Amino acid sequence: MPNKTVVLAYSGGLDTSCILVWLKEEGYDVIAYLANIGQDEDFEEARQKATNLGAKKVIIEDVRENFVTEFMYPMIQADCIYEDRYLLGTSIARPCIARGQVKVALKEGAEYLSHGATGKGNDQIRFELSYYSLFPKAKVIAPWRMESFIEKFKGRTDLFEYAKKNGIPLPVTPKNPWSTDENLMHISYESGILENPKTEAPRDICKRTTHPEDAPDKPERFEIEFKKGVPIRVQCHSDKKSSDKPLEIYKHLNEIGSRHGIGRIDIVENRFVGMKSRGIYETPAGTILREAHLDIENITMDKEVRKLKQYLSNQFSQYIYTGFWYSPEGNFVRESLAKSQENVEGIVQMQVYKGHVYILGRESKTSLYNEELVSMDVISDYNPEDAAGFIRINALRLRENTRLRQMTEKMQ
Repeated sequence: MPNKTVVLAYSGGLDTSCILVWLKEEGYDVIAYLANIGQDEDFEEARQKATNLGAKKVIIEDVRENFVTEFMYPMIQADCIYEDRYLLGTSIARPCIARGQVKVALKEGAEYLSHGATGKGNDQIRFELSYYSLFPKAKVIAPWRMESFIEKFKGRTDLFEYAKKNGIPLPVTPKNPWSTDENLMHISYESGILENPKTEAPRDICKRTTHPEDAPDKPERFEIEFKKGVPIRVQCHSDKKSSDKPLEIYKHLNEIGSRHGIGRIDIVENRFVGMKSRGIYETPAGTILREAHLDIENITMDKEVRKLKQYLSNQFSQYIYTGFWYSPEGNFVRESLAKSQENVEGIVQMQVYKGHVYILGRESKTSLYNEELVSMDVISDYNPEDAAGFIRINALRLRENTRLRQMTEKMQ
């Protein structure tokens, strides 16, 4: 009899709770793996729920610190963003969770790994590419791609009925049927009424951030200090509250951003599988950190290095979105981006107000900004007369293109 133990990425939500029961019906011993990556969750309640549903073992692991330093910080260094707006909060969580799953599978001698990702989405790819990268011999059970599962569950309505029949507590209702994904970095909302891109989301859908209209009428000022491209300290001006540990820094900035409605977006994005999808995201700390990091990077990084870095950042964002975190190219680009951050240090003065982030000033010991050189009131080593030759050289190809165009027009 082959080993039929499966490690399930368990969230405690509707899908994975139903999948846990279904896997048991299919003859598998289920180890429920729940990673604490900063979601708003009663973990002991989730443990009891999975146990009551028949899990052979429930493993809950607090990986928040590692999630920040090993996954989110490289993204901050890279200024990662997908399609100019999405800060990749769901995408970056998947390789972190998958790594924990694989460790449990290897320790427990389980051959099978499973997840609750839909067969139409990106997460199935992110989970499974991570599985195979870390555990090449893994056998993957993806229920939402299996005929026997799909025949039984054609949609979320069938899941609701199955849950009622099997005594599975319902975390969502048909009235509020959107699917959410939450971690320390963000929370997302998809499906249900949101699938019509024209439909305005309910005003109270966002639970992490204050609506900007209801945010405080007074701006909040604070400063972020960076070293090698990652934050090492946050200090508020008003109450002097300071944080200098990675997890505490991120939680502190989430608190600030949440109060002032920072990081809300409503977008239609291009999934890796080829279709477009609509999602609403809240990413308060991530939004603040990206603005601050871009600013301190601009004053400390060479112009040509930054051009190369921007290209690598775009590639890295694509790798994260499409599930290639553990790929050779992902590792190479991640190391290259870290190298680019060696001199990215200093302090950024900031302000948040009614959903907006403002940069007020910056300072750095490794700054390439030369106040004397750029000043209009100081004669420095820069000779303005040199600009004439510089302009003429750069104008050469423009003049030649005009000459050619005029000559062609005369010949016609």
